[in-house]
Amino acid sequence: MRRTKSGLPKHCSWNTDRHRKRRVRFRKSGFTTYLVGTPWSEEFMRHYAAALDGVKAQAINIGAGRTVAGTVNALVAAYLDPASTSPFKTLAAETKRSRRNILENFREAYGSLPLYRSDKNGRRTMLLTREHVQRIVNAKSATPFAQRNFLHALHAVFKWALSEGRIPHDPTLGVTRVKARSTGYRTWSEQDIERFEVKHPIGTKARLAFALLLYTGQRRGDVLRMGPRDVHDGFLTIDQSKTEGQAEAHVEIPVHPKLCEIIEATATVGVNTFLVTNFGTAYTAAGFGNWFRELCDTADCPELSAHGLRKATARRLAELGCTPHHIAAILGHASLAMVQLYTKAADRKRLAQEAMTRLIESRA
Repeated sequence: MRRTKSGLPKHCSWNTDRHRKRRVRFRKSGFTTYLVGTPWSEEFMRHYAAALDGVKAQAINIGAGRTVAGTVNALVAAYLDPASTSPFKTLAAETKRSRRNILENFREAYGSLPLYRSDKNGRRTMLLTREHVQRIVNAKSATPFAQRNFLHALHAVFKWALSEGRIPHDPTLGVTRVKARSTGYRTWSEQDIERFEVKHPIGTKARLAFALLLYTGQRRGDVLRMGPRDVHDGFLTIDQSKTEGQAEAHVEIPVHPKLCEIIEATATVGVNTFLVTNFGTAYTAAGFGNWFRELCDTADCPELSAHGLRKATARRLAELGCTPHHIAAILGHASLAMVQLYTKAADRKRLAQEAMTRLIESRA
């Protein structure tokens, strides 16, 4: 997020309240509130996100009062309404932000359109058909990832609406999209790892962040919540953040001796979380992502990411002969298919050599 001239996020300004105390005021679309905490700290950004949600909730409620029942507008407003039975409020913060943006754009383009018509006997027929949705999705084929996210968001809305009896049929069923061709985040090679470690030696916060990612194999968000309190009897206990469509995983993994060494050698380890900002607070996911991106750039690893280290952990385990079940126990994957995806970068030449050696030794 870019800073304004005042050094604050958008819609924020310094203000002296009636007690002559200098505070940060958030003001947007008639919604005003004061934010708590040091600007850009985790606490501050939490309040900032809540303020943005307050503006959008206000806009939704205002819009809901003017929407016509049975329209796209009314359905999207109901799905986003925190008071509804919609599963939207249970999503992770970043997923909510992304999905809200997609649906608000959909409302802006098609909000006034009716979803169905009713005959004199009360029978309803969908006016927004699968063919209509397919044409809308096809128009986004130039950006496969955006197309995928759009269809995913739309399907979630109509699936919920159908279960609630708000529509007679789900028009997203059978809609297809362009398959996004990507291998995902690039896996760190051993050369990449060595290059980063040379640039960021033991004792630096950069090396601590790197080691937590590499030696635990956890997602960025889970690494940011790890702290000394999670270590017991040589094991690190992790309750992984729940992602949409997946159950929350409870993982207990032995603490790698190298990770212990790095934690003990780092002066910036926090009390509640291992990783803390310069203000002494835990990182937000976005803040950490920007910071780690800069670390990779300075280490001449511009195409690599934090998530690529999770894949590197899986690769290392696979190359050591660990089974998919072993790897899943570390990474917390519920699906062995996902483990196979993460271990594609294993050293296939060396593994093939080992396999052939075993075959030769067996005299088969």
